[in-house]
Amino acid sequence: MMRRHRLKAPAGVAADYFRLFVNRRAYTLQSDRPNPEGGRHYYFRPTDKKIGQGLSLTLDTIRRHIEGEITIALYAINPENQRCKWVAIDADYKDALPDLIKLGYYLKQDGIESALEKSKRGGHLWVLMAEPLPARDCRIYVYDLASRLGLPVKGAGLREGIEVFPKHDELKPGEYGNAIRGPLGIHRGAAKRFWFYGADYDLAKQMRYLNVLPKVTVEQLARLIAGKSAPPQRTRPEPKPNPEFNRRMAGPEFRILDHISTKLRKVGRNYVTRCPSCADAGHDRSGDNLAISIDDPRKYICWAGCTSEMIRAAVGCPKSRIPGGKDGH
Repeated sequence: MMRRHRLKAPAGVAADYFRLFVNRRAYTLQSDRPNPEGGRHYYFRPTDKKIGQGLSLTLDTIRRHIEGEITIALYAINPENQRCKWVAIDADYKDALPDLIKLGYYLKQDGIESALEKSKRGGHLWVLMAEPLPARDCRIYVYDLASRLGLPVKGAGLREGIEVFPKHDELKPGEYGNAIRGPLGIHRGAAKRFWFYGADYDLAKQMRYLNVLPKVTVEQLARLIAGKSAPPQRTRPEPKPNPEFNRRMAGPEFRILDHISTKLRKVGRNYVTRCPSCADAGHDRSGDNLAISIDDPRKYICWAGCTSEMIRAAVGCPKSRIPGGKDGH
């Protein structure tokens, strides 16, 4: 089914794509085969099986994505400078496209051009930067605009609304943030390639459109956020005292199965359940983002990108509270 969507990437397209969208070499890969229980095509971080380290994005990886051989998701923030090359606004609810069109109109009123890409259930609105700009400043502007327009932002108790990438002002060492499907690729679940509305459905013409799209400058962004404050950072409530929790704390190792109460499903070599960190943000309603190794429950991963620190904080067991503790994540 995917083969009929395969295209040959014209010369230079992969290099242009890399320049516009790749801000760090880490990435995630969408699985070709759906999960046998939920039917979803998960994203995962690919690794070199010989050395066990994550693979890095290359021009060839980008070419394969553009041509439809694989589908990747990109991280917005480069943790070395806390900057991003783009902002993507994702909306996948009932009135998603009208809201994205509205956002695009008011972005233009502020002198910012955007590119609207269709997605499986709604769309992605992309804003490109002339140079990598601070993630915090980008988020200040987008959140302020959404607030002025009365548009809901997903999270903080809201189950529906726009999602803003990057989702963080900054990343700590070892963190990745949240990834979003790279544009122009084939969504494995939909078995369909999604294009930008602003150009003919042709790879060379799409890239030409993105190349000439006016980019946001540092001066422009500084002017737009002058006097505005950062969006509120969601904080987690302090966990209530729990004698059973204190008993578990005596052990030398953290085991995620001791700290979750959601239903477990056995899928291959893993248990699958709802990620506590995703659940705090109103996400993972299908309850299958968290995978836990059956053989070694110290090993677990959230396919949506939540870190071990985020997951442990969500269950009231942050790393700093277990002296000498180990974590198999």
